[in-house]
Amino acid sequence: MHTPRLYHNGRTRGRMAPKTMEPFARKIFKGVLLLEVAGVVGAYCLFQRMNTSQDFRNTMNRRFPSILEVYYKSNEWAGIYGIREKDHEAWSSKNEA
Repeated sequence: MHTPRLYHNGRTRGRMAPKTMEPFARKIFKGVLLLEVAGVVGAYCLFQRMNTSQDFRNTMNRRFPSILEVYYKSNEWAGIYGIREKDHEAWSSKNEA
């Protein structure tokens, strides 16, 4: 029986080991994970800004009302009520003045 001769790189002559997709898959995974983390951090920062600034919520109401609606709904689901009403009251009094 003939045993193949191994060279210094551990491969046999004339036969190359198949290339794996592992490094490429690892890069894709890291990229997706980084995007996920960036998305969570961005959503948290947006929530914090809306949670602390009524003026910013007014800007969001004019530009992205659907995002502001998600903010109101998430607070209502958490048991925090009255933010929407206070905002509309403050904004209507600004418009009347």
